[in-house]
Amino acid sequence: MTDALVETVTICTAEHTDEELARFAQEHLLDEETAGYMAELFKSLADPTRLRIVGLLANAEVCVGDLHQIMGMTQPAISHHLRVLRNLRLVKARRDGRHVYYTLDDDHVELLFRQGLSHVLHS
Repeated sequence: MTDALVETVTICTAEHTDEELARFAQEHLLDEETAGYMAELFKSLADPTRLRIVGLLANAEVCVGDLHQIMGMTQPAISHHLRVLRNLRLVKARRDGRHVYYTLDDDHVELLFRQGLSHVLHS
């Protein structure tokens, strides 16, 4: 992170050609599709209820009925939040008879959550 900041400051203060600036942008600027997907991902995590669900799922597989009780919300409301998270591949479902269990989709989601939590709790 610091290296990127130093490089940015250097680019802004140094004499450079348009070609150098274009090369820098090409190497470091996200394409619009990727930036759009990331914006949707972070927008979905901007909801406190969804973050709380992700926090639970970072520690255990939980069924919808248990989430409903733990969160003190209606089952349709929980299902809505899970659908948003599932559509962005942040959580995945496993059916066992009449029950549907949710976990985080992969380790990247847990890392994203834990890094965000660490940043918020850092004083």
